[in-house]
Amino acid sequence: MIRKILRFFGFLLLGILVLALALYVIIDKPLPNGTLGQDAERLADEVLAAVNKQAFDSLNYIEFTFRNTNNHKWDRVNNSVIVKWAEQEVYLDLNRPMDSYSLLEAKAYQKFINDSFWLIAPFKIRDEGVIRSTVDVENGRGLLVTYSTGGLTPGDSYLWIIGAEGRPVAWKLWTSNIPVGGLEFNWSEWKKMNEVWFSTVHDGKVTTVPVEVHSVR
Repeated sequence: MIRKILRFFGFLLLGILVLALALYVIIDKPLPNGTLGQDAERLADEVLAAVNKQAFDSLNYIEFTFRNTNNHKWDRVNNSVIVKWAEQEVYLDLNRPMDSYSLLEAKAYQKFINDSFWLIAPFKIRDEGVIRSTVDVENGRGLLVTYSTGGLTPGDSYLWIIGAEGRPVAWKLWTSNIPVGGLEFNWSEWKKMNEVWFSTVHDGKVTTVPVEVHSVR
């Protein structure tokens, strides 16, 4: 009886592995080749104008919650943030180098970098070290953004799908922390706060990533 049970679970595990491999082959997409040049730069300018990068740069404070669990109170004047999750609350001086953080501070920092990127990524397409190029896409216009430096995982690429209004409607990810390339999430539920546009819902095929913006000033 035990041998039959073990054999059953062995076949079950094998079936799961085969299904996972099949899904990987179907879903995983290679990073597209983009075209550098003025078209990419004009499209980047259009995106920044549509989300109002100028107004964003003038914000002193942003409070938001990621996935209904991680709360961030970001003081952009003093370059600091208070990160809260579960029973933890950590104050971070963002002027300090990461290698000076304690283990708890490093965990809070990783949460802040990841969570804030899902909120402010459109404002970072002209950051230092970013490579921009255009890509042909089926719906909308494609702007491929590769971060050659900075962040926690330099080398990550994001293909923005830009809508008629100039704001992103979706992105596809090629990142080191996700084994499947080309996963797509939409950028929807845009809200205007202090003249700045924020997307607060990112629906994907596997999961949804909500970002609730509480206060900006």
